[in-house]
Amino acid sequence: MKRDDPKYFEINTDELNKLDNIIKEDYSNINGIVMIKNGYKIYEKYYNDYTKEDTHHIASVTKSILSSLIGIAIDKKYIKDTDQKIIDFFPEYKIKNREQKNKITIKHLLTMTAPYNYEDWKEPIDKISMQDDWVDYILNMLGKNEEIGKFKYSTGGAHILSAILTKTTGKNAREFANENLFSKIGINTIPDNKIQNFDFDELFGKKLKGWAKDPKGNSTGGWGLKLTAENMAKFGYLYINKGVWDSQQIISKHWIEESTKSNSNNYGYMWWLGQENNNPIYLAIGDGGNMICCIPYKDLVISIASEFMINPKDRWTLIKNYILNIIN
Repeated sequence: MKRDDPKYFEINTDELNKLDNIIKEDYSNINGIVMIKNGYKIYEKYYNDYTKEDTHHIASVTKSILSSLIGIAIDKKYIKDTDQKIIDFFPEYKIKNREQKNKITIKHLLTMTAPYNYEDWKEPIDKISMQDDWVDYILNMLGKNEEIGKFKYSTGGAHILSAILTKTTGKNAREFANENLFSKIGINTIPDNKIQNFDFDELFGKKLKGWAKDPKGNSTGGWGLKLTAENMAKFGYLYINKGVWDSQQIISKHWIEESTKSNSNNYGYMWWLGQENNNPIYLAIGDGGNMICCIPYKDLVISIASEFMINPKDRWTLIKNYILNIIN
């Protein structure tokens, strides 16, 4: 019996086969699902005429990838630590309300506890993407007497982190990831995205290739990366395996522990945190139902690549109520 056979892991293959029908009937915008357990791929299915070679816009799952790159940059001494003030990286910008912004750190951006002057979940991404200089616009959007330390989800903050990566390493996130992450774990080189108009289709839609970038060349920090479902699962497994791939430490164990440490906001370093059966889990979640679900106590990673739709059916419900009941 091959070790990648689900029977090796005492998985009910009949029940696993039923999963295919459940996805087709109730989760029609799922394009691919891959599961890795104990380092072995135990399930892989594709839908809607997609194949394992097809890439998908993983939306905000991009944030968790970016978080890992910040960790690698710190490991390699490009960035000192998460307590560095973000304003210090951008001395060339004329930033309003600089006094308050002097207190905002890399850690605040990673944990979504930096202050912004918009209502929760109503970030003006459309306005950001229409600017000639996204970084300048986002830096000036920070603060405005909002409270530092209060959770407020921000895609703009993720983009500032991407710009910091470019500033400190001399390479944008796509280039840095190709060299220091993707090539190390068997993910093909992410191509440059030749953007001309910076319109919706180029940044989010059908014309999106590789990894989107802003007009200054910074890779989009909070969305815009395209990966295969299998590549998503590989990245999740790297975290489950404490940053080690083929006996090589790609991301430090310390960074992964800090990134997924439980807290009152249930949000680590750009990972959503939770519990299942009193055991910690963590998830990278993107619009449309894209997800990398890491379940350490089962040594299990589940990646789901999806076609964008508004209000997709909750993936965690599928995982919790069905998948976890058939995988020991």
